[in-house]
Amino acid sequence: MTDNSPPPRTFKGLLRWAMTPPQAWGVYLLAVLLVWLVSFYAGSLKPKKTPEASPPAVSAPKS
Repeated sequence: MTDNSPPPRTFKGLLRWAMTPPQAWGVYLLAVLLVWLVSFYAGSLKPKKTPEASPPAVSAPKS
């Protein structure tokens, strides 16, 4: 009997597969899309309002 199981997958093997020409275009486009989605989401968040962030009240000068 022979063992026909494939070798375990490693990160180096996945990186080598992702850098071959057809897959490289897909990986690149996926990375660009992911960066765009994260920046769009971050830009759509509203900042939290804190009492310290408001400017001080302006008072009229007394003469």
